[in-house]
Amino acid sequence: MDPLPDSPRVRSDSTSSSTSQSSRSKTLLRQRLSQLMTCIEDLSSDDEAGEEVSRTLDEAFQLCGRFIPTDAFRLHVVTWNVATAEPPEDVTALLQLDVQPPTDLYVIGLQEVSAAPVKFISDLIVEDSWSHLFMDTLAPLGFVKVTSVRMQGLLLLIFAKQMHLPYIRNIQTTYTRTGIFGYWGNKGGVSVRFSFYGHMVCFLNCHLAAHMHNALQRVDEFEYILEEQDFDIFDTPHILDRKVVFCFGDLNFRIEDHGLHFIRSSINSGRLNLLWSKDQLTMMKKKEPFLQEFEEGPLNFKPTYKFDRKSDTYDTSAPKTWLGFNGKKRKPAWTDRILWRIKPKSLPLEEENDDDDDDEKASTSADSGQDEYPILVTQNQYTSDMRYGVSDHKPVTANFTLELRKYFDTPLVHVAPVGVWSADDNALLTYVIQEDFMSSTWDWIGLYKVGFKSPSDYETFVWVRENELPEMNEVIQKSVDKDEIPLLGGEYVLGYYSTNMQSIIGLSANFQILESKRAVMEGLVPEDINGINK
Repeated sequence: MDPLPDSPRVRSDSTSSSTSQSSRSKTLLRQRLSQLMTCIEDLSSDDEAGEEVSRTLDEAFQLCGRFIPTDAFRLHVVTWNVATAEPPEDVTALLQLDVQPPTDLYVIGLQEVSAAPVKFISDLIVEDSWSHLFMDTLAPLGFVKVTSVRMQGLLLLIFAKQMHLPYIRNIQTTYTRTGIFGYWGNKGGVSVRFSFYGHMVCFLNCHLAAHMHNALQRVDEFEYILEEQDFDIFDTPHILDRKVVFCFGDLNFRIEDHGLHFIRSSINSGRLNLLWSKDQLTMMKKKEPFLQEFEEGPLNFKPTYKFDRKSDTYDTSAPKTWLGFNGKKRKPAWTDRILWRIKPKSLPLEEENDDDDDDEKASTSADSGQDEYPILVTQNQYTSDMRYGVSDHKPVTANFTLELRKYFDTPLVHVAPVGVWSADDNALLTYVIQEDFMSSTWDWIGLYKVGFKSPSDYETFVWVRENELPEMNEVIQKSVDKDEIPLLGGEYVLGYYSTNMQSIIGLSANFQILESKRAVMEGLVPEDINGINK
C-alpha cells in the first residue's frame, strides 16, 4: 500500500456547511477566553469580579461543548471495480483489520461483479462469492452483514459490529439504471440508507459512463441518480435529504489534456500534484454547484486505472485495430473515488425573505442556530492498495471518524434467555418492548451462534406472540422446542428481528448453551467414562 503523505485530516460537520461558520465559531471562542483572561488579570477580592470570572468561564466551556459530540465511531469504505474477476484468497489487508481504534462499520462497494446470466441467477439464490469472502472474513471478528443491495454488476455491502445492530434501524435499499438510456443496469447506482443511533445516513455505490469524452454525461448521470432515487419516507424521500451521504464507486473521470508519457512520468516521479488540475472531477466541481457540496480527500495515491492484471504495471496492451480504427493504451486515471456530503443548513426564514433571489446561497449556507445533535465527519485516510491484482482497477479505501451525539442508546426490545439452555429440555426466553415502534406479528426472535454472518444466519427462530400485539414493558415469554436447540452447545445470542424495520432491534447478552446428553447418544461427541473418551 502506498504510504499516505503527511497532510491534515479532512473534516466536515453538520453544524456548518461553510468555512466561514467554523471561523466565526473560533473567533467567538477566542473572545470568550480573552474576556476570561481579562477578568483574571483584574481579579480583586470583591464578589462581582469573582462572579464575572465564573460566568465567562461557563460561557467558554458551553461554547466548546456545542461542537464536541459525545461518541466517535470508525467507518471503513472500500470501492473496487473487480472487472468480473473472482475474489482473491485474502482481503484482510484491504479491510485494515488491525487499525486502531477498531472499525465499527464496513461499507464495501463493488462494480462489475460477474453478472453473466447463469452466474447472476445463481447469486440471487445464494450469496455471491464476493459477499461470501467478506462475510467469512468479518464474521469471526464480530461483524454482521446488516444488508446488501445488488443491480447486475453493482454490489453494496454493509457490515456492523454486533453491538451496534439494535441501533441501526429503518433500513431501505434502492437502485437506478443509467445504462442504455436507463433500461440496463450495467451502469447506474445502488444505495442503502438507515438510521445510525438516530442519524440518517446514506451510502451510494455508482458506476458511471466510461471513456474520456463523456465527462458531462458522467455528471448528468450522477445528478440523475441523486434526484431519481427515493425512499419510502414522506418528508425526506431523496438521497440528499440525509444528514450524511457517502458516494463512491467507479465514477470513471479521467485526466484531460496531458499525454500518456507526461502522466506516467509524473506518477513515476511522485509528482501527482501536476495531474490534479486536469482531473475531470476536480474540473467539474468548479462548474457544477451540486458537486461543490461534496468533499473529497487529497489524491495522494497513484491513479487506480488501468493496470495489467496481476501486476502493478499500468496498461501495456498492444495497440489494436478494429474496423479501421487504431487502438491505444489507456492513460492512467483516478476513476475510483470516495466522496461525502454533509447536508447544508438553510438560512432562517426571515433571512430568506430578505433575499428571495439568492436561492443558491440559501441552499448552501450554514444555519446560525445550533444543531442539538450534530455529526462530524473526519477523513483519516484516503488511499489505494496496489497489492491486489485480480482486476485492471486497484481498490480504493477511506477511513473516517464519525463523531455524533446519540439520539438514543436503549434498544427498542429487551430479549433474554431464561434459565439454563440445552437440547435436553425445552427452553424459555422473554422479550419486553421498551419503546413504542411499529411491531408486527411477522417479527421473530432468532437464536444465533456468536460470530453469525447476517440476520438470516440463525440456528432456529420463534415467531413473536401472534394473537395480540404487546403492551409497553409487558414481559412476554416464548418457548423454544428442544429439538431446535443445537446438541453440541456453545456460545449464542438471541436477536429480535423487526420485519418493518428490516433489522435486528434487540440483542440479548451472549450466553452458553450446554452440551446435550443426546449428543453422546447420537455419536456427535465421544462418551467420557472415568475420564477416558470411548
